[in-house]
Amino acid sequence: MLCEAVTKTFKGNYSYRFQDICIGVLSLCNSKSLKEGVCVHSPIVKLGLQDDFYLNNNLLSLYVKCFGVDHARHFFDEMPYKDVVSWTGILSAYVRNENHEQALELFGSMISFGLYPNEFTLSSVLRSCSAIEEFECGTRIQAYMVKNGFDSNPVLASALIGLYSKCGFIEEAYANFAYMGGGDTISWTTMISSLVQAHKWSQALQLYIRMVEAGVPANEFTFVKLLAASSALGLSYGKLVHAHMILLGIELNVILKTALVDMYSKCQRMEDAVKALNQTPERDVFIWTTIISGFIRSMKVREAIAAVQEMEMSETVPNNFTYSTILNACSSILSLELGKQVHSRVIMAGLKDDIYVGNALVDMYMKCSNLIDDALRVFRVMTSQNVITWTSLIAGFAEHGFAQDSFQYFEKMRAVGLKPNSFTLSSMLAACSTIKSHFQTRKLHGYMIKAKADCDSVVGNALVDAYAGLGMVDDAWRVIRNMSRRDAITYTSLASRMNQMGYHDRALNIIRHMNNDIVKMDGFSLASFLSASAGLGSTGAGKQLHCFSVKSGLGCWLSVSNSLVDLYGKCGCIHDAHRAFREINEPDVASWNGLISGLASNCYISSAFSAFEDMRLARVKPDSVTFLLVLFACSHGGLVDLGLEHFHSMRDAHGIAPQLDHYVCLIDLLGRSGRLEEAMGVMKTMPCRPDALIYKTLLSASKLHGNVPLGEDMARQGLNLDPSDPAFYMLLANLYDRSGRSDLGEKTRRLMKERGLRKSPCQSWMEIRNQVHLFTAGDRSHPHINEINEKIGSLKAEFQCRGYIYRDNGDTSYHSEKLAVAFALLSTPSKTPILIVKKLRVCTDCHDFVMLVTQVVDREIIVREGNRIHSFKKGGCSCRGH
Repeated sequence: MLCEAVTKTFKGNYSYRFQDICIGVLSLCNSKSLKEGVCVHSPIVKLGLQDDFYLNNNLLSLYVKCFGVDHARHFFDEMPYKDVVSWTGILSAYVRNENHEQALELFGSMISFGLYPNEFTLSSVLRSCSAIEEFECGTRIQAYMVKNGFDSNPVLASALIGLYSKCGFIEEAYANFAYMGGGDTISWTTMISSLVQAHKWSQALQLYIRMVEAGVPANEFTFVKLLAASSALGLSYGKLVHAHMILLGIELNVILKTALVDMYSKCQRMEDAVKALNQTPERDVFIWTTIISGFIRSMKVREAIAAVQEMEMSETVPNNFTYSTILNACSSILSLELGKQVHSRVIMAGLKDDIYVGNALVDMYMKCSNLIDDALRVFRVMTSQNVITWTSLIAGFAEHGFAQDSFQYFEKMRAVGLKPNSFTLSSMLAACSTIKSHFQTRKLHGYMIKAKADCDSVVGNALVDAYAGLGMVDDAWRVIRNMSRRDAITYTSLASRMNQMGYHDRALNIIRHMNNDIVKMDGFSLASFLSASAGLGSTGAGKQLHCFSVKSGLGCWLSVSNSLVDLYGKCGCIHDAHRAFREINEPDVASWNGLISGLASNCYISSAFSAFEDMRLARVKPDSVTFLLVLFACSHGGLVDLGLEHFHSMRDAHGIAPQLDHYVCLIDLLGRSGRLEEAMGVMKTMPCRPDALIYKTLLSASKLHGNVPLGEDMARQGLNLDPSDPAFYMLLANLYDRSGRSDLGEKTRRLMKERGLRKSPCQSWMEIRNQVHLFTAGDRSHPHINEINEKIGSLKAEFQCRGYIYRDNGDTSYHSEKLAVAFALLSTPSKTPILIVKKLRVCTDCHDFVMLVTQVVDREIIVREGNRIHSFKKGGCSCRGH
């Protein structure tokens, strides 16, 4: 074939010298990448033509194209003479092969031999500097360019822009761009690309406007970058860019079409993405993978699978990224069956050794399978594992509750020489939180400091969450103060953990720290602060945050809307809760749970069941929390048979296995109604072991119905389980008192004191003019305690004067809720509703006291005890005695 080509090339012209023939052969072979061209190497050496620069450079180029950089380097080293073209040829070969360190070493050798690089040499070297972020070397190249007049070269200027932006100096990159003056399409596109990579999407689009004004034509690569920026900014920007493409008549090749599909899919507009896909018949594996990824991002897994089938019907073979994308979808919807089917297809496609597919398989099995052996089996057969593989495994162990295995594999990972990344360390911190290990957390923190990994914001945020989750709030704040960059996640983690610990006032104070750091709230942080307001019963702070959500546009976040429903429900403002719920476009299960909880806790029992039915009609599947709320509503509404019906329907109709909390609710439901034998039967037959709360629930029911033998038995079993819980002593003592055995009640209280146990002081709190006032039973430290006691006394006198029956119990005269009610009457305007929050149940005496207060004073008084709300009005209570 080669002989025919040579003959055809030189036919009829025998005057060519052999050297010219070799040049012609090499030129032809170079243009067509024909390996046969190296056959002229031997005769060149035999005839003594090995010193010819032109021949050698052409041979070097052919070796690079046909035999790779190693063979080319061997030939290069044997070349007796090398010029700048020779050096540039081998250097660019290393750059194309991504051997950037060796490329820079070669460049250093070239300079030491006294050769002067040209613009092609410099372009290759700058590419290597950018790839490995060798900024100092790049700036030396720039100095050489300026000194030798190359700084006006548009190709080199574009390469410089790429270097500066890749190394994080985006402002300096822009300064280099501005220094160029006009610039061409490549330099403008490079600068736009740099801004997109730096997540400066708005600036990228603004620069494009300047590009249009400057009369520089955009090409398809420019629009690829602009569409990437639009994906982040929103659909309206993407449509404008798309319209401009049509206006300018930009040809829609497969690369540009892929960017267009990606933009529409990221904006959740899959119909438009499919339209863009169908605009031209040209399709490759990348555009198919993009459309599949878009369907998965929109949680349209069926459509994604259909796209895979259509892709195969078009004879486009899925690649490793296609399968990785589908496996990630299996992980997100927790479909083990689909994941196994994809796994079998991976094996058939011969991709089982691919690192990306392997990582996706490990992650899928860890998230979808109850058996960690499935993931371990994939992990062990992988020919090579990277940091992502190990991290998926370590995170999976932590999620499955095998924290010790996480620690073990973390050490194995380090032993094989892999450096953990920020996600590995975050997963390890999650494992520390799972086992509540202070020691492991501090040990891991020490490793992070030593490895200088604590500077990473992801690791710093995980450390804050780990320390706060262990109750080590001061350590969490210390980490925050040492972080070079704090963001919304930093403060959201801390606020969420403080809410879990009940430090709601401290959670709200975090807002001040965020403002000082100029950190903007996002939907998650705002939801945490709304939850803190709900926990504190602070309608003032909650309404301010509600206003902020409207002004900032964060009110459209589902997490924020759900938190607003929860806030108003817990503060007794059920009409506001209902309004917040109605403003949600597509309520999810958490939205409905918030509404049902608000209605049930405010004693709107029938409305709570109506909401539950509406939820099912809306085809929102109830979860375990929903049934917990339904059982709570049945318990406090005295609806025993309905509660039993819903309890049994959990497993039978909805496939939800009852957990310990559901059994506690069921036992409470039966106990309140006096069906103590049935409650005992539930406790004995439930699949999980009874905890202290179960025994306390039955003890409370025994107290309510005066069943001393059962109460004594429950107290004995509960104290065997938790001998340091004073609640058992107090409940038993009250049972004795109510049964006319006050002697045994006093004996029980003395026994509790002898054992060094003390009842936690009953506390109530309320908010007045954005200030929280805390009241403790019997406490005289409040600055207005004398006026408060006088008010309580005057109210009792008024009861007596009006002939109301109120049996004053001296022991309850200074309970926290009475102190709070008296202070609220003294400190708030008349007609204003009063909201008081109390962790423990309101005693009968205080309940009667507040009812009589609302008969004397025309005020609504709302008292929240745990998850239940009593709304007192005109001498009545919403609980109706239940």
